[in-house]
Amino acid sequence: MEEHHFSHLLLQRLPGAGAAKRARLLEHFGSAGAVIEASPDVLKGWLDPEACAALGDYQRNPSGCALARSARKDLDWLAEHPEVQVLSLEDENYPPLLREIRRAPPLLFVRGSVTALSMPQIAMVGSRNPSTGGRDNARQFAAFLAGRGFAITSGLAMGVDGFAHAGALDVEGVTIGVVGTGIDRVYPARHRQLAEEIVANGGAIVSEFPLRASPQPSNFPQRNRIISGLSGGTLVVEAALKSGSLITARYALQQNREVFAIPGSIHNPLARGCHRLIREGATLVETARDIVEQLGGYLGYQSDLFSASSEASLELTDKEQRVLEALGHDPRDLDSLADDSDLEVGELSALLIGLQLKGAITETAAGFERTALANS
Repeated sequence: MEEHHFSHLLLQRLPGAGAAKRARLLEHFGSAGAVIEASPDVLKGWLDPEACAALGDYQRNPSGCALARSARKDLDWLAEHPEVQVLSLEDENYPPLLREIRRAPPLLFVRGSVTALSMPQIAMVGSRNPSTGGRDNARQFAAFLAGRGFAITSGLAMGVDGFAHAGALDVEGVTIGVVGTGIDRVYPARHRQLAEEIVANGGAIVSEFPLRASPQPSNFPQRNRIISGLSGGTLVVEAALKSGSLITARYALQQNREVFAIPGSIHNPLARGCHRLIREGATLVETARDIVEQLGGYLGYQSDLFSASSEASLELTDKEQRVLEALGHDPRDLDSLADDSDLEVGELSALLIGLQLKGAITETAAGFERTALANS
């Protein structure tokens, strides 16, 4: 583990040093190491007395104090679980979209694929007790979007979250669960198997909370900003007026991301949150294709990896070139391309999205085909 990761673990274990306070400290001091090395007198205006005392103990006894023992306990657990990686803001593979938000999480624990966090993502959120229609919409919308290369990001909660993750898995797509506990816990426990399937299928479970953190009510609004922050847009499937899903939508708006909402019956209380969002400017969607048709407009700024090329010649990765070669010069459907390129459908779909955004291919009624730019 990198030395700066240990500094972040120490900072995370300081009493009263939540994510917002740590983000402010990093903005001011520049790095976790600089905070840890600062004099407690300098930090009096930033930290409470208990935290200053703990830091002073560490500086006097960096191997035997309580703060060091706690952080080293984290290190020991991480060493025993190599499937979990730690990302800090200093790391190159920290998700680029998340890095853009105000006071991005200083530290992320990731079980599964780190690269999945930089895929184009759609957040899907909604009621923990959805109607039958809400459950069906969550699963079907997720399957459609994941089948076209988008990772489905949600909170691993009961209800809409779980059905959204399941919908992505139905088509062997990538899905990401952002949790409100430590990465060493699964909450709710009944989603333990779902979490395993998410990781096994190339997705990830993500947490900013310390190891062993329990599911405190205040954790979930905090984790919602990560769900929206990782994503180019947030789809609210079904939500009451006081739903936590509306918090995620608010974060998405603050982060300058798109918000989509599915309308419902005026007699359904779980539709009222969506109706409010639509009145306030969210995009009304009736089919998942409505979302796909708008993606080009807001994915362009997110990441160089998925943005359209403005160059006269295409800059393609080896796998993108492989897809073009399999495509040839006639329209091809997804299944035949998967056979000829020897790529999994989920990975192939992501590559096709990237090629569309680069202007190399287009999707027509007959299938995928090259554009003039790809033939030049």
